[in-house]
Amino acid sequence: MKYLYSFAIFLAGIILQVLAVFNKKLALFVKGRKETFSRLEATIKKSNHVIWIHCASLGEFEQGRPIIEGLRKSYPSSKIVLSFFSPSGYEVRKNYEKVDSVVYLPLDTIQNAKKFVELLHPDMAIFVKYEIWPNLLQQLQKKSIPTILVSGIFRQNQLFFKSYGTWMKESLKSFSHFFLQNKSSESLLNSIGFQNTSVSGDTRFESVLGILQQDNRLDFLENFVKEKLVLVAGSTWPIDEKYLSHFLNKKQTENFRCIIAPHNIHPKEIQKLRNRIDVKTSLFSEGTIAPDTKVYIADTVGILTKIYSYADIAYVGGGFDKEGVHNVLEPAVFDVPLVIGPIYDKFEEAKELVKLKACMVAKDEIQLHEHLTNLINNPNIRAEKGEIAGSFVKKNLGATEIIMDYIEKELGDNS
Repeated sequence: MKYLYSFAIFLAGIILQVLAVFNKKLALFVKGRKETFSRLEATIKKSNHVIWIHCASLGEFEQGRPIIEGLRKSYPSSKIVLSFFSPSGYEVRKNYEKVDSVVYLPLDTIQNAKKFVELLHPDMAIFVKYEIWPNLLQQLQKKSIPTILVSGIFRQNQLFFKSYGTWMKESLKSFSHFFLQNKSSESLLNSIGFQNTSVSGDTRFESVLGILQQDNRLDFLENFVKEKLVLVAGSTWPIDEKYLSHFLNKKQTENFRCIIAPHNIHPKEIQKLRNRIDVKTSLFSEGTIAPDTKVYIADTVGILTKIYSYADIAYVGGGFDKEGVHNVLEPAVFDVPLVIGPIYDKFEEAKELVKLKACMVAKDEIQLHEHLTNLINNPNIRAEKGEIAGSFVKKNLGATEIIMDYIEKELGDNS
């Protein structure tokens, strides 16, 4: 099975090179991987102490960020290498200043895995949340490199827990320790013989709390939101935007404003969104907010967390799409009540906020409109749900400290 897997990865690499000709995102995926080894050769020397942290994409990066910042403080002279699988993570964070090199993870062929680990020769490998790559993990195990999973989460339907998933379960033996988000993940791992586990929680709580300590002011929004009730719709997909535009076209009161930060900011998609909305709209890319603007479309990246600081109500997109809801903690940290779509079962923080009734779930467009109207018309409900959301974030801190204690005991002083 392992050899079949390796052949499938090799074949996928060939297919991706062909498809990349027709797809911009795949082109980034392929081109970026061609630069991985040369980047490492230029950055890493044999004499360097190296710590490697891998994130699938941008969401996992936000979970890994507190660990990276802790490593930078504890090991200032070590080289820290950050890898991504997805272009959406790499392209946004390729210039992240807290690490020495940001690279694409090479495809998990045996040859790539050997070369990658040899060039990196890390003192420790840290995987965030998931991403189990058998060939890479085997090379780490062969070199006796301590390897940990942080903010890990496991589900019963995963291959590790199936009778036919033995070969994938073997890959888990490469991990020195699993730091998990919840007890159910620990129970699952325990059930297949892994006792090197801790329920430490999710490091993303520390990451989002850091948002409160930054300067969140956006001067261009100040007059737009002044003395207005503001709905922020973040990380929206087309279906979210369809439902929201119908709502906004009805909701035309003078004291109400909406800011939409779409997931896809391609100009054609932004124009489609704008065309759906009947009220006056302005775009970030236009530079100024026109008079009488009721809806502002932030067709840019990197400022959504700041935008959430202006929200009285937050709609977090993705919950009507198969991938599921996006980051609900970013608005929650600002004591903001939330509304999401029905697909959120893979996200522990969303499930908990729903249980606490700080987050309202809309099963369809009609219910979405009802929830938004209820929050707009009831300041006491907004305040109550918002306070619960903010308290939830603050009560779940501590994962980073637990993980950093383990790392420092494992690595000692290699600075």
